[in-house]
Amino acid sequence: MEYLHAPWRIEYILAPKPKVDRSLFTRIAQSDDDLGNHVLARARTCFAVLNAYPYNGGHLMVVPYRQTADFNELGDQELLELLHLTRRCLNALKRTMNPDGFNLGINLGRVAGAGVEDHLHLHIVPRWNGDTNFMPVLADTSVIPEALTDVARRLRAALAADNSPPVA
Repeated sequence: MEYLHAPWRIEYILAPKPKVDRSLFTRIAQSDDDLGNHVLARARTCFAVLNAYPYNGGHLMVVPYRQTADFNELGDQELLELLHLTRRCLNALKRTMNPDGFNLGINLGRVAGAGVEDHLHLHIVPRWNGDTNFMPVLADTSVIPEALTDVARRLRAALAADNSPPVA
């Protein structure tokens, strides 16, 4: 039998889950350590960040700066910019990783699968033909073929090269 070791997962599993007023995403939004937090791009009302515990390589999230769990609390400008930055990220992922498709989603509430339920965020998960195999189905394990720092570097460059106009 062969073993696949993913030691970075145990840090998340065993780490104490802090009880704080600010969500994980608010702390990242207010931090100036974009490289350490894997922040890919910042816009006026939201930012894009790689998922530190991805379902697939290139799994990222677009997050409003304002902490809310309620989709109805987002203003029109926040909604528009959330979708504009999502489109930019999709295009950057297409150019750098060449996926065959994407899963996009927002999980609202714990029962819907929200890991950070107090701060809504939009997931972008690149998908490739054949990426679902026995590993996630039988072993509950994903194989991520590229380091987060390398993915972040490539996506930052693609996003910086994107000449999309900012949301007015």
